[in-house]
Amino acid sequence: MRIFWRCTALVLVGLWAPALMAQAFPSKPIKIVIGYPPGGAVDVVARTIGQSLSTALGQAVVIEHKPGASTNIAVKAVIAAEPDGHTLMLAANALAANMALFQPPPFDAERDLAPIALIGRVPVVLAAQAQAPFDGIGALVSAAKAQPKSIAYGSPGNGSTPHLAVELFAHAAGMSLLHIPYRGGAPAITDVLGGQLPLVAVNALEVWPHVKSAKLKVLAVLSPQRSAIFPDVPTIAESGYPGFEASVWYGLLAPTGTPPAVLRQLHEAVQKGLHSKEVRDKLTAVGGDVTPGPTEALAQLIRSERQRYTALVRQANIKPD
Repeated sequence: MRIFWRCTALVLVGLWAPALMAQAFPSKPIKIVIGYPPGGAVDVVARTIGQSLSTALGQAVVIEHKPGASTNIAVKAVIAAEPDGHTLMLAANALAANMALFQPPPFDAERDLAPIALIGRVPVVLAAQAQAPFDGIGALVSAAKAQPKSIAYGSPGNGSTPHLAVELFAHAAGMSLLHIPYRGGAPAITDVLGGQLPLVAVNALEVWPHVKSAKLKVLAVLSPQRSAIFPDVPTIAESGYPGFEASVWYGLLAPTGTPPAVLRQLHEAVQKGLHSKEVRDKLTAVGGDVTPGPTEALAQLIRSERQRYTALVRQANIKPD
């Protein structure tokens, strides 16, 4: 009988453990890992969501930057973390792109990570110094055709959404640009501001402060509609090149194995933040499109983006650094 009751107790503990863990969550500060350096768009989004989660869950939220290897270092660190909900990742398009860009794939996001919530999207823009000779995409295309590979542009990294979007656009326009990959959008923008680089392809959120201060100008917005913060700038389609719309999306994930109850608690906390006026105003004010919704929306996005990037990488013959 003692053996019977001991086995029964073990079974009951196994059944109750996830519920007990969920009740105790969060029991310590939550860490949001990002694969980019401080100061970029992902950093801004992570801090905005982090503050919202901290308020909703009653625990401090710390942002940890792990740049390098096209964000693969950060992704692998989160995959290897204890699946208890205290280590999360704010990921962008590179999560899906890297499974196509690197062979063999460094991870399987659909297998190794559990989606929590899609945060939002920000359109990609092509920007230059305010004094640059290019008044728009037409002037840029003419100059690049006259001297192939003479005009360089920076991007947040090889295989990033801005990089792929510009390469495909350049191919369609019949021009050749020189791509300079950076570890994040912020350092690329810094070099354009300093005159070391003529162009940068990043998301609207990152260039907005510099456009507002008249240090940069946006040549084109790579979104289906004009941006609310750049209403006078034509879209790439309006400039005569339809089909090259591109935006950067942001999603929150946890290691696979995180208890479902914890994932639900995190999802509900994120949704509460995305519906709050403070978070929405902070993200939409810099060109972001906040997208509250079910967890499955992020899972489906990662699945479809993985397929899309596989085709894009093959078409543009993109190779990792």
